[in-house]
Amino acid sequence: MALETIRYGRGSLAILNQLRLPEELRYEPVDGVDRAWAAIRAMEVRGAPAIALVGCLSLALELAAGEGPTGDVEALEAFVGERLRFLATARPTAVNLGREAQRLRELVRDRARTPGVTAEELRESIIEHIEGLLEKDRADNRSIGAHGARHILGHVPAGGVTLLTHCNTGTLATAGYGTALGIARALHEQGRLARVFCTETRPYNQGGRLTAFELRHDGIPATLIADSAAAAAMRDRGVQAVVVGADRVAANGDTANKIGTYQLALAAQHHGVPFYVAAPSSSCDPTLPHGADIPIEERPAQELTHIQGLCLAPPDIDVWNPAFDVTPHDLITGGIVTEWGVFAPGELRRALAEHGSAGGK
Repeated sequence: MALETIRYGRGSLAILNQLRLPEELRYEPVDGVDRAWAAIRAMEVRGAPAIALVGCLSLALELAAGEGPTGDVEALEAFVGERLRFLATARPTAVNLGREAQRLRELVRDRARTPGVTAEELRESIIEHIEGLLEKDRADNRSIGAHGARHILGHVPAGGVTLLTHCNTGTLATAGYGTALGIARALHEQGRLARVFCTETRPYNQGGRLTAFELRHDGIPATLIADSAAAAAMRDRGVQAVVVGADRVAANGDTANKIGTYQLALAAQHHGVPFYVAAPSSSCDPTLPHGADIPIEERPAQELTHIQGLCLAPPDIDVWNPAFDVTPHDLITGGIVTEWGVFAPGELRRALAEHGSAGGK
């Protein structure tokens, strides 16, 4: 049975509670925007693409249930804008939800100004647009996987490829297939993947709890390592490429991703291992010139000092617990893998402009 992060049908939405993995597969109902906000904030659902999808789908759920103004196009437009602004406050670093919210606001604004459009027609067009995001994400991820696999295979000797990845960037972080794990999945489908080394990814252990679980579930060869073993794995275990995801990519290619990514890039540079960032275009933010402008979320101290209620550190110790760090673009030596292809960081701004002017196709 394939893993699903999101189960959606018109009028119903459920998410796989990732806080319960790997011990339990539990799907939690989401009845609207408020519940989605809480699930995103608590990291019951995580991964930039999945956050955007759950947020938008929760709005579609409310609209399908008749919530919000009826019979007044402008009032409905205002309601949608308010709900989207609220959702965007759940986790500020991941840009996908903000980008999708902006696109949705633009669609609503244009549709609301169509002569003769009714509030019910506007409501239905919003729901249909949001529902289309699920399949688009799956298709984009398969493209990312194909482009990334092709690029890596063009730069390694014949035989199986050994990858190292961080955090979770697979089915559990998206609508399906995954971004960085999508590349691993594509290599595996071609019979060219030897092994994936996945870091445990402290302090929330997304690599150990989620990536290791997902790879084992799907029969993909995997080895779990401590975060502090990554450099040794590059030196001693034949790692040929590091592939990670992204929560936000600035215009110059600087990339915010799960805390610990920056040090992986430094280690990869030292060992001459290509470093790839896999990111759908929705994770790229051309409005930010460089990574210093990316807001970095800080998580509660208890997430670092405790695990499942067990205290691992003195309760009064000062804690700095950023959820993300920024990898400078010059350390992304393999390239940034999007649904359009693989780009050097210096090529990203032009690619975003060209594909944006072509409607993202």
